[in-house]
This record gives sequence, structure tokens and C-alpha cells, in this order.
Amino acid sequence: MAKWSQVARRIRVPLGFAFALLYFWLARPTWRSIAVGAVLIVPGLLIRTLASGHVRKNEALATSGPYAYTRNPLYLGSLLIGIGFAVAARSWWIGIALVAMFFAIYLPVIRSEEAFLQEKFPEFEDYARRVPRMWPRMTPAPSTESGRFSFELYWKHREYQAFLGTLAMLAALIGKMVFSRG
Repeated sequence: MAKWSQVARRIRVPLGFAFALLYFWLARPTWRSIAVGAVLIVPGLLIRTLASGHVRKNEALATSGPYAYTRNPLYLGSLLIGIGFAVAARSWWIGIALVAMFFAIYLPVIRSEEAFLQEKFPEFEDYARRVPRMWPRMTPAPSTESGRFSFELYWKHREYQAFLGTLAMLAALIGKMVFSRG
């Protein structure tokens, strides 16, 4: 499993681009499906934004902000964005492919990253007992961090790229919908 997680880590971004092409080809959006999908996409982007402003990769264990609710808010945000785009596309095939990618690619990567965090940060084990892996807690777990969002970290992690990519895909969906009917 450790070898697959290494492969999954390397192929997840190129596979995401290939999936985007397949997505665009299979998508059959409507104004309503895009609006309903946005109900999930917007919170997903917000969660990713907040998480990126709290994480100091390889320097400290992030336990504040969204990390007080779930150990993997970046992946949770991505999952919400993905589900939102599947809804916007109105294609069961996209939904099936999304679920398959999550279990085959992202779950092994999450496990691998958590193994790394457990080795690097002794406090991770206690944190993992208090905070669920993916589905968030209803109330925040106590944190040893200050809990302040940092725009500097947001820019350092280039999280704005998720926002720009989302806008580009939404524009492509709208373009496909408008021009395919013309």
C-alpha cells in the first residue's frame, strides 16, 4: 500500500487534468445544475481557503481553524468542490469516476500523509484521537495554536489557484451550455 500511495501522490495532478477533459466532454450542464453545484463548490472553496491560511507545512501540526474540525480540510474542501462539479455536470459517470478517484488516489495519499505527520509530530496521535479524518466534528477540538488565519500562508500555498481553476471550469461549463444550444 505504501508504494501505491507514492504512485497516487505523483499521478493525482496529471490525472486531475485528464479527468477535467473527460469531465468537460461528458458534462451536460444547465443553469439549475450549475446553481445547485455551486451550493457545494462555494463552501468547498471556503474550507480550502481557510485551511491554507492555517497550515505551516512540515513546520508545525495544524490544529486550528478548520483543522480543529477535521484532520484533512483541504481534501474535504476538494471533495465538496468535486461533488459540486459532478452535480453541475449532470452526469452519473462523472460522479462514479469522482468516487473511484477519491478511494483509489486520495484516500491512500491521506493515509500516507498522516503516517508522515505521526512520525514528524509526536502530538499527532492525540490530535488524531480527538479530530476525525474527514467528516468534521460539530464543535472545534481544543487547539494549542493561536488560530489566526494568515493571508501570507494563503498566498504562499498558492490557494488562489483553486479559486481561479474553479472560475475557469464554471466559465467552460457555461460556455458549453450556451454554445451547444446555439
